[in-house]
Amino acid sequence: MHNELSDDRVTPELLSTETVFAGHVWNVDRERFQLDGTAITREFVNHTGAVAVLAMDERDRVLLIKQYRHPVRLRDWELPAGLLDVLNESPLIAAQRELAEETDLQAESWHVLSEMLTSPGGSNEAVRIYLARGVSATGEVFDRYAEEAGIELRWVPLEDAVEAVLERRVQNSILCLGLLAAQLGRDRGWSTLGDANAPWPRHPRNYAE
Repeated sequence: MHNELSDDRVTPELLSTETVFAGHVWNVDRERFQLDGTAITREFVNHTGAVAVLAMDERDRVLLIKQYRHPVRLRDWELPAGLLDVLNESPLIAAQRELAEETDLQAESWHVLSEMLTSPGGSNEAVRIYLARGVSATGEVFDRYAEEAGIELRWVPLEDAVEAVLERRVQNSILCLGLLAAQLGRDRGWSTLGDANAPWPRHPRNYAE
């Protein structure tokens, strides 16, 4: 018998909360809370959360996209992904929408591949990564703009993509986790996959009060 490794949910006493910056995409909040007898103040990005899609074809190639990211001044390789910014839209529907909008593709089979907190010291962003298989064209071309107008698509063998992670040639965190989870999951006969419509209780916005 071994102790199961798992993050613990904590509900500190919230003393005050305010939005100190209202941005175009997300806000910065300041909260003062009581933790273990100490009053602490922290600012953090209050994020909607996001979904990402690792699409895989029958040859075990994964679909990567490259687009410009201004904060890091890179055109980096990523998974198709997007914000959970549509009211009452389920994560699965959001993932299917983002795949179509960024790649003009759809998929027959969907499963939860992994979940992550991108930067829990400064943001409450939570991301669910889906594995999508049985991929085909939607038959439509989505009208993309801004950074997405220059998206480049490439199908890459899973092993080659994982090698790029291990050699630090690609560093997008969601991409790295998705690729490693896919290789390990495939090696275990996909026993690690979750139901596409599984609840997401660890998303910060879904915590029970």
